[in-house]
Amino acid sequence: MSNLNVNKSVGPDEIHGKLLYELRYEIVKALTLLFNLSMRQGIIPQDWRDASVVPLFKKGSRSQAQNYRPVSLTSIVGKILESIIKDHVVAHLDRHKLLRDSQHGFLSGRSCLTNLLEFMEAATSAVDEGKNVDMIYLDFSKAFDKVPHCRLARKLEAHGIRGICLSWINSWLENRRQTVYVDGEYSDWEKVTSGVPQGSVLGPVLFLIYINDIDENLRSKFGKFADDSKLLKSISSQEDVDTVRNDLKVLEDWAEKWQMQFNVDKCSVVHLGRNNPGSEYKLGDKALRVSDNERDLGVIVDKNLKFSEQCKSVAGKANSTLGMIRRNVVSRNKNIITKLYKALVRPKLEYCIQSWRPYLKKDINKLEQVQHRATKIIAECRGLSYENRLRVAGLRSLEDRRNRGDMLEVYKMLSGKSRVDSGNFLKVVSESTTRGHKLKLAKSRSRLDVRKNFFSQRIVNQWNKLPECVVEADSINSFKNRYDKHYRN
Repeated sequence: MSNLNVNKSVGPDEIHGKLLYELRYEIVKALTLLFNLSMRQGIIPQDWRDASVVPLFKKGSRSQAQNYRPVSLTSIVGKILESIIKDHVVAHLDRHKLLRDSQHGFLSGRSCLTNLLEFMEAATSAVDEGKNVDMIYLDFSKAFDKVPHCRLARKLEAHGIRGICLSWINSWLENRRQTVYVDGEYSDWEKVTSGVPQGSVLGPVLFLIYINDIDENLRSKFGKFADDSKLLKSISSQEDVDTVRNDLKVLEDWAEKWQMQFNVDKCSVVHLGRNNPGSEYKLGDKALRVSDNERDLGVIVDKNLKFSEQCKSVAGKANSTLGMIRRNVVSRNKNIITKLYKALVRPKLEYCIQSWRPYLKKDINKLEQVQHRATKIIAECRGLSYENRLRVAGLRSLEDRRNRGDMLEVYKMLSGKSRVDSGNFLKVVSESTTRGHKLKLAKSRSRLDVRKNFFSQRIVNQWNKLPECVVEADSINSFKNRYDKHYRN
């Protein structure tokens, strides 16, 4: 309860997080008794199963209902118990290594970045070797809402979640109700007969378990981030094309068996490689759309892997936000503008940047120009050069920050804080064959610029130059502090 986010929206019971946080020492014993009683008897108060559904706009026309994501606002008290159960379920899954390595969503040490890095590593490596690559992006139709409760229970039991825990989860999923809240008005209550509630704490983990075995019999590389999934295969013969087509049939059969459905209109294929034959793929009897670029977890992946479209997109969004700040914030004080820039603008320029870092001068300048404009807004920086404006504002160039981000990601991989197989990206040189620190990396030869400038290749020289005290830091914060000190020196 001490970790409650007091700014979270309330559920239908209208018990605010701020109230629970302030009274946590007074009510903790009562809640403990209530939670234990609920677990033992498998009884869940109706308030914990009710949800106010708020439509969250995604993209496209605001007049189309399908362009909104339904988010369920549920009881904060119920979420506290959900979080306790979720922690035990995740610990059980981790302890027995039950979740497949292809899943990166909602798991500690895994993220959108680790998902993108793994796929881009495989893609750039194959293209550099002169191979063609086909990447297929798959989209479930209303994935979270389609999960059938009875089949979910079978999956949970197969993963070793049984006894009172399984009974409680089954009761939690039964007799759920929801009402839609729009513009201050509530709809009538409706029963929820399937799905796991989006916006709940426990729901996403249950969904991960439900789709865990979707890629069990696939021969192509498969990656998942919750319900966002994709498939990658090097294409050097008709046999490889047939392999991909067979994998799509396996996925289609799985979806039919477990009552899920692919939205074929949103599925697409991106053909990589100069001599790619552009083979046709189908889901069911419908051919997949061929695309020159596709948005992958918020990053635009184009067929030449240069990410120029991604740079253009994020620079446009960042400049738009910067313009909003300029128009609506009267003050030009250094502290105010810098805080707004760091909170609202810079994250747009650095989201998962290690997976799509630009190497063309025009793209690098396009991103840096956003920070140029931001520093010009500051009153104390008027008339100064860009380097001096950075010094006054206490900022680094974006290129320097990208270098720091690269080194931090390497540290996470080598220290095991990022739950990916570091051997897929990095090769540590034997201690007896090198001078300097013990974690020096070997660099492989690359033929194409897209490979030379990808994460696993570009980081080697910079990492090998770091002093031993930096690379052997015992925590992420310690690494950051030591790297910054080394950078200043």
